[in-house]
Amino acid sequence: MTEQPPPPVPPGFGPPPPQYAPSIPAPAAVPVPVPVPPDAPEFLAMDKHSSVLVDVSGVAFDMYGIVVDFSWPEIRSVHYKARPDGKALMVAVVHVDGRVYEAMVNAKPREVLHGWFAQLAWVLGHYRPMG
Repeated sequence: MTEQPPPPVPPGFGPPPPQYAPSIPAPAAVPVPVPVPPDAPEFLAMDKHSSVLVDVSGVAFDMYGIVVDFSWPEIRSVHYKARPDGKALMVAVVHVDGRVYEAMVNAKPREVLHGWFAQLAWVLGHYRPMG
């Protein structure tokens, strides 16, 4: 049997033309950490499924593994209150565009809620003295 040349490659198959060839992706930019003052206050309330964090960068909600971060420049105001039965902390962030985002953290035992109120008021007053 004689060796035959391979069949011609149909158009559209084979390596892409040079202008469409995949390029080596640029390395991802490494974020530069912002130095946090050692005396920067923070507030953290958490239960089994949710958490609310208020710190130098803004407010973060974590609900069942879904995290939403709000930086201080995009926050119009932050509101909080106890759930009507007194068993949870409810926190709302009003975005500069008017949208409202809410999170709720259960307080067990209930006395924890009073401590959260005092600490949250102090931390919000530090970062948002005018509300």
